Amino acid sequence: MKYTAIIQRDGEYWIGWIEEVPGVNCQEKSYEEIFTSIEIILMEALSFEIKSKSVEEKKPEITFITRGNN
Repeated sequence: MKYTAIIQRDGEYWIGWIEEVPGVNCQEKSYEEIFTSIEIILMEALSFEIKSKSVEEKKPEITFITRGNN
């Protein structure tokens, strides 16, 4: 499945979330760190879903969209 990560600046921080999965969001000080964090959090959320459904785990495809200034 493909996922869309929305990234935007919020004061001193960068915030990001996955549109298709409620609750998958994060906050980081740097623009570079937000990409890694959002991917890790999405993988953790998917691993819970996979374990509950006995589905094979694979790395998700994420499209990153940045809103505002970077």
